[in-house]
Amino acid sequence: MSVNILVVCVNQDILKVIVRLINANENWAAVGKSSLPDAIDAMLANHFELLLIGSGFTESEEQGMADYVQNTIPDLRIAKHYGGGSGLLSAEIYQALS
Repeated sequence: MSVNILVVCVNQDILKVIVRLINANENWAAVGKSSLPDAIDAMLANHFELLLIGSGFTESEEQGMADYVQNTIPDLRIAKHYGGGSGLLSAEIYQALS
């Protein structure tokens, strides 16, 4: 059974890399979206265990997303991806899931 992860990141190139790195782990399955409305649509249509927020969003947008998740899908965990290599990405995911 894999952990479903929704990745939202404005930069398409970075988004593709993050999704590829996550999907390289046989225990994880990632879907990527590049806008908050698309992310909300994905959350409503699918079950995810983790929302990973990448770069390109304002603090206000990130807070709005966190508020939305807390009010509508309170069991969905949220983590911020700060960049860096696959080791940091894995650590962020493991920490958020633990």
